[in-house]
Amino acid sequence: MSQLNRYEFVGSFLRPERLKEARKNYELNNITKEELTKVEDECIVELVNKLKELGYHTITDGEFRRSTWHLDFMWGFNGVEHKKTVDGNQTFDGEAAMIDDTFMTGKISCKDHPFVEHFKFVKALEDENTVAKQTIPSPGQFYAFFTGADLLDKTLKIYGSEEAFADDVVKAYNEFVQEIYHAGCRQLQFDDCVWGGMVNPELAVSLTGRKGEALEKYKQLLLDLNNKVVANAPENLTINTHVCRGNYHSTYFSSGAYDGVADLLFGEENVDAYFLEYDDHRSGGFAPLKKVSGDKKVVLGLITTKKPDLEDKELVKRRIYEATKYIPLERLYLSPQCGFASCEIGNKLTEEQQWAKLKLVKEIAEEVWGD
Repeated sequence: MSQLNRYEFVGSFLRPERLKEARKNYELNNITKEELTKVEDECIVELVNKLKELGYHTITDGEFRRSTWHLDFMWGFNGVEHKKTVDGNQTFDGEAAMIDDTFMTGKISCKDHPFVEHFKFVKALEDENTVAKQTIPSPGQFYAFFTGADLLDKTLKIYGSEEAFADDVVKAYNEFVQEIYHAGCRQLQFDDCVWGGMVNPELAVSLTGRKGEALEKYKQLLLDLNNKVVANAPENLTINTHVCRGNYHSTYFSSGAYDGVADLLFGEENVDAYFLEYDDHRSGGFAPLKKVSGDKKVVLGLITTKKPDLEDKELVKRRIYEATKYIPLERLYLSPQCGFASCEIGNKLTEEQQWAKLKLVKEIAEEVWGD
């Protein structure tokens, strides 16, 4: 069973305190890697059991083995290294994110990626009612990270041209997709903050170092990278995408409606479904959803993971029906707008409040769709 369910979640969950403590002790050399892994394993089993108890049909490891939603994946590539940041880097709504500086030391390739073993652990926890989902940053996200305004010169020193780097990104992702597929993965999710940044015209220019026609060509390239990897994937591998405007310690880095990216993102990206942020005014309205082509699905992220307060059930239902002005109800689904802990620090709510949010998502979905 690899199809979407009417109630879903994005992927990451708040790390239990004992997991945070174990990771801290590992970094201080107080415990071994094996001891840390044991705690990770136990916390992941507890997470999956909780998801099953709530009646969810998708399971993940909650990204419990990662520091961040995207960089840990990049660190698994040959040619990518990292080191602790000193003063913080990306600014999220006034808060500097303390995430590792990540950089290339040589040409990239992907063989025996550690995420494959991570996935196998979750795969073994599947039952007849559940399917394991693997979340990774999109190919376009990977490419954009190393060709943005800050890192482009360093990338060109290694590759000589952006085209050569783009070719290797596709090749490396193809290698990963084949590895994870042969490990039993049938549901893969491309997490993508690039399009979440592109919705803000000024931010798009500052992040990419491009404007005008150069920026438009860059957007097309990012789309093409994602589509090439999708096209090369096994036919029975479902690939969805999650578009995010930033999610660090309950803050964000971008605001803007989907209108400016709808033609490319919704019209031309060949994924099965879009997980979309729609939890506050920063997301704009539903009108761009009319650009979602074919029979592609949309998972409305109407429940926020950034605040602990539970949403009004009837208001959420009204918003779902408002979206049906632009896309049929049978192609709509419901989830929180993002993960609960895109970075290890997590958002500003408790685990109890996190589970209350997921319970609400399921209740609303059952009342709206009856399944």
